Amino acid sequence: MIARELAFAVWVSLKTSGLAALIASAVAVPAALFLSGRDFRGKKIVLLVNQTWMAAPTVVIGLLFYSLLSRNGPLGGLGLLYTQTAMTVGQIFLILPLVVGFSYTALRQVDRRARQTALTLGASRRQAGWIVLREARFPLLVAVLAGFARAISEVGIAMMLGGNIRGATRNITTSIALETAKGEFRNGVVLGVLLLVITLGINILVQTGLRGRDGES
Repeated sequence: MIARELAFAVWVSLKTSGLAALIASAVAVPAALFLSGRDFRGKKIVLLVNQTWMAAPTVVIGLLFYSLLSRNGPLGGLGLLYTQTAMTVGQIFLILPLVVGFSYTALRQVDRRARQTALTLGASRRQAGWIVLREARFPLLVAVLAGFARAISEVGIAMMLGGNIRGATRNITTSIALETAKGEFRNGVVLGVLLLVITLGINILVQTGLRGRDGES
């Protein structure tokens, strides 16, 4: 694999997975804040569905969106199949329950008195929510980075919705699958090591954030 193709594969992985993590987090964190701060009928069912969704195989999600985006599917007219957009959408729905679950756990660990004290002192629900988010900012960062790591390391959705098209949708994981299928195990190992380095970088960021949190406390 030439350097230009390698660089493009890395760029596609970072772009699609990073965008998926940002969009999923923008939805998941407010949802987790709502779930952690209120009790309502059916809450346990919502949490159970989210936990079940977290365990869904990537191939199942890929197949679901393939059926939606294919030419004969209800969204086939959008022409999104085998595009980076389709890969991003699939990854959003893959990591959304993961970020919700991790964020919910993080927010539940915040002392409930912080919210109640803020409300007692005249803060609105939104202001009290910001206080809770600030208290849990480092665990929330861990949730977001975990979602990104999950997205960038999956292959089922990227293969089914992206099509592994050279110069368009080929990313790190689909390149590994292709190189291995061709018998180019050396290239596959190099790409695998590169993916591990990216994952290691994410873990370093998480650990740095946690050490920073401990230093403040």
